[in-house]
Amino acid sequence: MKQKIYILGLITTLVILTGSMFRVNHMAGASILLTLGMIMLVLWFLPVALRNHYRTEGNRQNLLLYVTIWLTCLVVFGGMLFKIMHWPHAGLALIMSLLFPFIVFLPVYLVITSKKENYNIYNTVFVLSMLAVISVYSAMLALNVAKDKIDDSLRLSRNYNMLEKTLDEIPAPAHQSVLIQKIDDALAIVDEYQALIFRHEGFSEEQWNIGQGNLKKAEEAQVSSPALVTGEDSSLDTRLEDSLNSLMTEINSTSGYETLAKAAPAIFDFTEPSDGQYQWTAKVFQYNTQSWSLIYLDGLETNLKMIKATLH
Repeated sequence: MKQKIYILGLITTLVILTGSMFRVNHMAGASILLTLGMIMLVLWFLPVALRNHYRTEGNRQNLLLYVTIWLTCLVVFGGMLFKIMHWPHAGLALIMSLLFPFIVFLPVYLVITSKKENYNIYNTVFVLSMLAVISVYSAMLALNVAKDKIDDSLRLSRNYNMLEKTLDEIPAPAHQSVLIQKIDDALAIVDEYQALIFRHEGFSEEQWNIGQGNLKKAEEAQVSSPALVTGEDSSLDTRLEDSLNSLMTEINSTSGYETLAKAAPAIFDFTEPSDGQYQWTAKVFQYNTQSWSLIYLDGLETNLKMIKATLH
């Protein structure tokens, strides 16, 4: 039986390693191999191995410990898989995988082993060390995946900036309507917001546009907001939210732009939150990561210029 378990463990390891190599090299089939490997590990190899060890030990009092070990592996490896595959609720799954071993497994392990006479203390030290390693590995996994996603997402800003250069070459409309003026007002505020954030980070807009402006804490939230704090009461600068509200009101009231009026909330990614005024500003610039705050501003600027270019 042990030989079959060893063979099953070897096959499972090879599937996971192959899927990992495919994933690193962005090869087709990586997702299938990783998912298959994790399923084999948690739902096949571990139950068989734990069942065999439980029967060999012959102590039914430790059944709870074996069940807890399997549940812990399910949560930990499941959280890793969710994070690697970028599935929905991956962040929550990874947090659960970090907390579950300490909240569930460790108490059960300590209670059961404390009842054993002459239990080797080195086994407890080894288990605690393994839990520490799992926590560090999971944290590093979260950071690496987040960094890769941020690096990829910043390419959106580069693409937006290249498109903006083309839009800037288009001649301005011959007449200055109220709608065009409101677009220009919003663009001016976007430029001011960007300048404030760039100054806060210690580089210029020109450096950002050519890819030489490095964000110090691109993955952290509440970083863009200090640059946009104004007034004696230290409140967020809400001029952009007010400007977009005014622009959308003008679009809705202007004849001939009914289609644009329906699409405007999606184009600007602007919807009035149900929990109060100016919560949109907090959502975009306070609770969002710094990288996505700047990406939003670049995208908004591009969309405003594209709409302006179509007006005549």
